[in-house]
Amino acid sequence: MLKYSLLILAFSCFLSHSINAQKQDRPNVILILTDDQGIGDIGCHGNPWIQTPHLDKFYKQSVRMTDFHVSSVCTPTRSAIMTGRYPINNGAWATYKGRDALSGDAMTMADIFKANGYVTGMFGKWHLGDNYPVRPTDSGFDVAIHHKSGGVGELSDYWGNTYFDDIYFVNNKPQQFKGYCTDIWFEETMKFIEANKNKPFFVYLPTNAPHGPHYVEEKYANPYKPLVGTEIMNAEFYGMITNIDQNFGKLEAYLKKSKLADNTIVIFMTDNGTHHGYSADGKLGHNHGFRGRKGGKQEGSHRVPFFIRWKDGKISGGKDIHVETAHVDLIPTLTSLCGIDIPKTKKLDGIDFSGLLTRKQRKLEDRTIFVHNRQDWRPPTDIDKTCIIKDNWRLIDGKELYDIEKDRMQQNDLSAQFPEVVKELLVYNTQFLKITKTNPEYYELPVSIAGNEKQKEITLTIQHAIGESAGIWKAEHVAVGKKSLNNTHAIEIEKEGLYQIECRRWPKECPGTIWGIPEKNPKNFYTYETIKPQKVRISIANQIHEKAIKNEDEAVVFTVNLPKGKTLLVNDFINGKETYGVYYTYIKPVLN
Repeated sequence: MLKYSLLILAFSCFLSHSINAQKQDRPNVILILTDDQGIGDIGCHGNPWIQTPHLDKFYKQSVRMTDFHVSSVCTPTRSAIMTGRYPINNGAWATYKGRDALSGDAMTMADIFKANGYVTGMFGKWHLGDNYPVRPTDSGFDVAIHHKSGGVGELSDYWGNTYFDDIYFVNNKPQQFKGYCTDIWFEETMKFIEANKNKPFFVYLPTNAPHGPHYVEEKYANPYKPLVGTEIMNAEFYGMITNIDQNFGKLEAYLKKSKLADNTIVIFMTDNGTHHGYSADGKLGHNHGFRGRKGGKQEGSHRVPFFIRWKDGKISGGKDIHVETAHVDLIPTLTSLCGIDIPKTKKLDGIDFSGLLTRKQRKLEDRTIFVHNRQDWRPPTDIDKTCIIKDNWRLIDGKELYDIEKDRMQQNDLSAQFPEVVKELLVYNTQFLKITKTNPEYYELPVSIAGNEKQKEITLTIQHAIGESAGIWKAEHVAVGKKSLNNTHAIEIEKEGLYQIECRRWPKECPGTIWGIPEKNPKNFYTYETIKPQKVRISIANQIHEKAIKNEDEAVVFTVNLPKGKTLLVNDFINGKETYGVYYTYIKPVLN
């Protein structure tokens, strides 16, 4: 793959500079990314109810990028951070429907750190692909402990996970853990650091909290329950953030005790606007004075906290920088701070803002930031569901213009008064999209690769299937037999030969017949209902196969001769005239 040839080149550069790099005592990096925590869901941003004492203390020690932007939902922000390219350019612009995974050639932040001699680890939520070649361990991480897909307990995750005492994946192998998910991510992070503290390390710590479902110990939620309905929306949401804060405090204490704090770059940020911290009508919660929530176009949808501290690098002391920056800027900025190399052929949309942090420059080059939203396999539209950001201007959907410094709630549309600004921003967007539409990622779907030695069997779920339905994503949806028309998966066959395609109602870790329910009901957590499709039909590589379902069948298995290359697999349960997507599909080569 092109990615790996570029990494070999980068590693050669690393070897040639290794002696100097050792003398420079390169900093460690810890990047903490929380999920669905908005800009107002933290005490230091004026929230009068939430308790975040450790993050508030960190805020006072950090440099704060006060105008920092991400995408408005989970996967796109993660893909932009990891690749330094906008989601519309890297291809991972949605949270499902086949557009929630990186392309196989994507060079990630972890790849770059690893090629420059760092040991790399990630702990928590990946949401950039569950199969080879884009699992965390395929994407530059030496150690990865994570759940699958977009949240703990989703249908693509290990069946029966509930945030407590779950089974997570340790370098792709399921392993039982004891305790609460967020506690585990931080504990495993500290174990990783302890084992590698004599080497430069890069830690990516993306928590799944406070994304729903909102499960947390009562001791964290109880203090907020009297406020629900009068001041805040959700006590458990706040409790999950307070738990994150407590874990952050433990990590800070560990770094200090281990004498690692001063030469470690620590970043705290969030992945999009709040989901349950601010009501749609603005009557409950706190949003730092902004309009907009997760999934939207307004400022509160994509402007997030960004705090960074590196004491040895003189990035500390409680300072605000009011310059527009974004998720795509992190690769150029962090590599600059760490003095490491990026292959010259690596495509980047972001810019290096390290000079602002180190006070070597006061402003950045002229730039525009783009937010393009679409929850679909189709590319984001050129104008609809967009926000174009330049200086204090925000252009929404190509027609509404706001001065965010004077109008934080975006209530006064200035497009009629400043038509020349609207025109200018649309020109920038057109120029940006002209380049975007030359990228293969804009057109080609990311694929799961079957037949590679690094993953003997790939798992495809209806959560990631392409189609026209709204989609299903929860294990509860599968349990009650909720149906979806989404039925298409983009895959690549690595080697020509015979492959076994196994279609199931239930995942292998919780077996049951297609017409029945699993014998084990994990933790008595779900309500189960039966379905009774009569047949399974698959279409792949110019072939169509169909089999009847028998009463005792846990799976319907097809053995198919497949040519090497990319193809689409379409698979359906069929009951008379009704068709709907298969919930779980497993593909592996048939060994001779």
